[in-house]
Amino acid sequence: MAIISRNQRAYGAGKYGISIDGTQNAGWVSSVEGGNAVADVITEKIGGDWLQKKHLGNVKFEEISFQCGTGMSSGLYNWIDTGFKQNSNAQGRKNGAIHFCDYDYVEIARLEWQFGLMTEVGMPALDAAGKDAAKMSIKFNPETTKRINSASSSIVNTFPIQTKSQKQWTNANFRLRIDGLPGDSGDTGGACSRVNKIDALTVKQKVTENSLGEFRHYEKEPTSVEIPNLVLTVAESHSAPFYDWHQSFVIDGNCGEGQEKQGELVYLAADTTTPLFHLFFVNLGVFKVTPDKMEAGNEGIRRTKVEMYCEDIRFQYEAAATWGGPSGSKT
Repeated sequence: MAIISRNQRAYGAGKYGISIDGTQNAGWVSSVEGGNAVADVITEKIGGDWLQKKHLGNVKFEEISFQCGTGMSSGLYNWIDTGFKQNSNAQGRKNGAIHFCDYDYVEIARLEWQFGLMTEVGMPALDAAGKDAAKMSIKFNPETTKRINSASSSIVNTFPIQTKSQKQWTNANFRLRIDGLPGDSGDTGGACSRVNKIDALTVKQKVTENSLGEFRHYEKEPTSVEIPNLVLTVAESHSAPFYDWHQSFVIDGNCGEGQEKQGELVYLAADTTTPLFHLFFVNLGVFKVTPDKMEAGNEGIRRTKVEMYCEDIRFQYEAAATWGGPSGSKT
């Protein structure tokens, strides 16, 4: 039996590090799952036998997913940036490993993967009244994985523990700008500055499997990217610019490309001024504006939900979000 703990006792889970491209330590993540090898089971019927014969076919490797906040490396954020660009197929694939550690940051085991292809990036929902720590969710599809049991020394020296940078991101601090609407520069009293909630945004990339005769596993290729709608909530008292845009864009039919808008969502640190991440929205088009249900005697603030389609979302990070390295560049 393989020894997976130094004292051969059961050990608690909870410390996971990620490295990419062999030497780039991406940092610590809060949760991780997937990456298991699974074989297809093929069933055959034999004419004179009442039993069905079964054997294994090709091997598949499950999607790997993890959650993280700030305090990750610039290499990981660059992977997110390039993972959904159709003209950067090579940059969108990464080799790497997940390091499973005990409470002393000693590696117990690691899961190595090859040619991981980004399939999903999820940014958290935002709520100006929220108090929760914000985390992004990442999913990628590897072509192969391999689990290795180990009993190495502590890896904390190569994976810095940046407690300060990891705790500075909450779901309450953000700034929204939509070109052409009052408040697109964050002016007090403007429509965008009065947004109190923004739904979670998840960009997905579909992957197709290409089977090869001489191999038991599949090659994986990206196909199309799914861009989510931008859905926000604003006080009804400041919703007039959105209603005006809806009237012109939807009802009056002025919905050409020239009437679509560009926008930016900035995720801020706890000081509400330091930017951590940017999402740039390309060609926004409003298609639905819905006021809250009217109820007599309700003393809450009436809100309006605004839904917009988006053709593309571009990601950018700042140095404040990393434990080292330069900030990313807008592309």
